[in-house]
Amino acid sequence: MVKEDRATWKSKYFLKIIQMLDEYPKCFIVGADNVGSKQFQSIRINLRGDAVVLMGKNTMMRKAIRGHLENNPALEKLLPHIRGNVGLVFTKEDLSDVRGKILDNKVAAPAKAGALAPKNVVLPAQNTGLGPEKTSFFQALAIPTKITKGTIEILSDVNLIKEGDKVGASEATLLNMLNISPFTYGLMILQVYDSGTVFSPEILDITDDDIRANFMQGVTNLACVSLSIGYPTAASAPHSIANGFRNLLAVAAATDINFKEAEEMKEILADPSKLAALTAAASAAAPAAAETKAEAKKEESEEEESDDDMGFGLFD
Repeated sequence: MVKEDRATWKSKYFLKIIQMLDEYPKCFIVGADNVGSKQFQSIRINLRGDAVVLMGKNTMMRKAIRGHLENNPALEKLLPHIRGNVGLVFTKEDLSDVRGKILDNKVAAPAKAGALAPKNVVLPAQNTGLGPEKTSFFQALAIPTKITKGTIEILSDVNLIKEGDKVGASEATLLNMLNISPFTYGLMILQVYDSGTVFSPEILDITDDDIRANFMQGVTNLACVSLSIGYPTAASAPHSIANGFRNLLAVAAATDINFKEAEEMKEILADPSKLAALTAAASAAAPAAAETKAEAKKEESEEEESDDDMGFGLFD
């Protein structure tokens, strides 16, 4: 097979990325630090049919995007995020589902001296199985130990490495001796692009319930402000009407003024025993209502079953 020259390879790459930008309305900008070629192959296989991974030099990706801005000016929003060891994962599927598949493709990796720790590393209390001659490693890291049956035992959990710190040679050597691979590496989602909008991946965690709860909190805040300053709004009107009605009931209770809605209240005030009777009746009605609802549901399911049969047997 004749190897392509660099100019031909670049031309094909530009055509490919432009095709992807035209065909797919959504993509992830992903960081690929510490991801090996074998892991990339596994990621591509697992995403097959749902997404396409495209890597390349930043200069080439930026040049291809700039050359395509005339057809799609919104792509310019991608340019500030094409820096570092990044790639693009194009998709037409649901972003949350594809993100889950990307994040699931991680592999355990040992600690390497000089690497930045992606998370905190806690060394658990345990019997290491190492002989007393290895005590110096633990002493250098101020790890409390004792000798138990000829082996080193760690007495308590130790915060060995903090997130963002460089892994030291001693820490890396100790973790490797204990066969501990504390880190996992995979594609890291940095930004999300969807139909001309670039946003943080945390946005994908927002559910309909979160939006509904935030909206209702806003309505509550608006109603509180409106009631406080005496400015009527659609949010505060029901509360204003309810407060006004309670004031009318209070006036009726303190005076001889009477109206239809206040009659029951006045009867209870005149004879408090009626309140106990009403409470008992309400308590008795609740189980009956629940039972009626359950029976109605049962009848409905039976009707559905009979409708499915349509009055015929399997061999009729």
